[in-house]
Amino acid sequence: MPLINIIRGETVPVAPLNVRTPFVKLPIWLVVVWEIVKAIAWTVTNYVRHWYATLPITGLTWLYLAHGWQALALLAGGVTAAATGWAFAHRPSWLRFGWWPVLARVRRLLYRRRWMAAMVTAGLSISYDKRTIIPQIRRVRCRAGGCDEVLVRMVTGQIPDDFAKASERLAQTFGVRQVKAIPGSAYGSVVLVLMRGDTLSETIEPLPVPALPDFTALPIGVQEDGGLYRLRLFGTQVLIVGATGSGKGSAIWSIVRALAGGVDAGLVELWGLDPKGGMELGIGRPLFAKFASRDFAEMAAMLELAAATAQDRAARLAGRTRQHVPTEDEPLIVLVIDELANLTAYLTERQLKDRIKAALGIVLTQGRAVGVHVVAAIQDPRKEVLPARGLFPTRIGLRLSEPAEVDLVLGDKMRDRGALCDRIPQTQPGTGFVVLEGDPTPMRVRLTYCDDDTVRDMADDYGVAA
Repeated sequence: MPLINIIRGETVPVAPLNVRTPFVKLPIWLVVVWEIVKAIAWTVTNYVRHWYATLPITGLTWLYLAHGWQALALLAGGVTAAATGWAFAHRPSWLRFGWWPVLARVRRLLYRRRWMAAMVTAGLSISYDKRTIIPQIRRVRCRAGGCDEVLVRMVTGQIPDDFAKASERLAQTFGVRQVKAIPGSAYGSVVLVLMRGDTLSETIEPLPVPALPDFTALPIGVQEDGGLYRLRLFGTQVLIVGATGSGKGSAIWSIVRALAGGVDAGLVELWGLDPKGGMELGIGRPLFAKFASRDFAEMAAMLELAAATAQDRAARLAGRTRQHVPTEDEPLIVLVIDELANLTAYLTERQLKDRIKAALGIVLTQGRAVGVHVVAAIQDPRKEVLPARGLFPTRIGLRLSEPAEVDLVLGDKMRDRGALCDRIPQTQPGTGFVVLEGDPTPMRVRLTYCDDDTVRDMADDYGVAA
């Protein structure tokens, strides 16, 4: 059957269409000129884009051609002498404006070499329209303590938690100790914090005792970035969770040491409850205004007294203030409890257990604003062991036995965000993770270590109990 075509209502036979790509002949000189223009544009673009490398190279080349190698040697010696003098004269400014920016440029080149492979193997690349799209490095900053901050522009559809889940893979790829993912300030960005060194590998010596404690910032340890870790006691209750040998004693005595000046001044009363017979808190007995270590009925009565004090203060302060201010007449009361599970889960006397749970619940819910606080340590954070776990706003997670326990202690998805409590080595007691106020990323800290002699000396110097 012949092919037909309809044109203006008429049917006429036609041949098959033969479409041919037009062929344009260009003179050779035009092709050469076009390639030269593209090469010049590419060179200029890269010269301007990488000015931090191209400008020095240009200057050094001109110096060598104009004045010879002696000028280069003189320049190198002068720069070295100036940098050395600057470093010794004012090290902070030298690090901030000299060393860290140069190191950041070098690190950025190193990261870019492995970036494509890292994104693909970690599952952070996106396949779209037959192309592989990966997040892009925008900036690299180096910080003290072997810490690099890499600002990354995420691919559309990604969230910071995607990078947090891949943090261990990224750490292995880049050969660093740990990677943490923090939401960036710009829309669609994430900051990868790559921890190279370990500033917390050494034991932290006891800090000086403040004459009058700042209850909003008690110095009890050192953060991973080198700064002091200051615990806010006002308005909170503190829970310390860690396996056997993780350094719960370091956390307790670090807090007590930060409050010792207040004990001496009469602004703080420490009440000690040590269900293990006084093995932990007994060595600092003179620091405690009230102390119970063997009689569980006495511990229940002490908790009930604390609950009654909290209720009495709340009735008197209602409508006047929202935060109790410690005075000598009404000091801040801090209940220090070692191994809380002995009171809430392992106690066999049902009546005493019910009394303790009821009184503890009142203190935890009503005591924060009226100056009755709890600092408790426990090994097992499960709900059946500590039903009131949610009433402790401030939690310190030391070394834990299982990965699942991390989220129980610090909150949902905290392990993905970098709180690797189950990876803390046994050789670093007192090391743990905390969630700082206003920061969703957990901070790694190490609390000070107070040996027995330090605790005895502190009790003799600041203790008030006979």
